[in-house]
Amino acid sequence: MVGGGLAVVTLRNVIHSAVAMMVCFGSLAGMYALLGAPIIAAAQVLIYLGAISVLILFAIMLTQAGDASLPAPFHRQVWLAVVAAVAVFGLIVWGAVQTDWHGATRATVLGLTAIAQAIFTTYALPFEVLAFLLLAAIIGSIFLARRPEEDERAS
Repeated sequence: MVGGGLAVVTLRNVIHSAVAMMVCFGSLAGMYALLGAPIIAAAQVLIYLGAISVLILFAIMLTQAGDASLPAPFHRQVWLAVVAAVAVFGLIVWGAVQTDWHGATRATVLGLTAIAQAIFTTYALPFEVLAFLLLAAIIGSIFLARRPEEDERAS
């Protein structure tokens, strides 16, 4: 998974980065399955590996950015990115060291009914807002992918 994540941010070809992102999503689903959470693993495969990856590949194809091997646009900010990455890594290590891992031995068991009840009652509004934002992003990508000659023919 770490290799896939590194490939996403280091590869210059956009299509190759998208495939590496799919490898990363698949690895995460495998981790969920190994940790004993098959429902979350299945959701990861269906939502991220399936839908989100296809959406990203369609966006790449619609904007025709898949043909070009683009140069890195932020090459002057590499040192700032390294400092930020080291700081985040330090925070993660500090959090892992400071956590009382022996206190987390008891697992909380939630039934599927309780999860579904929470999603469709308490958290229904955030899911609707997210669906609206995804719809707006899709409409915006279609608008940006239009060719100017299509606008001239419509007038």
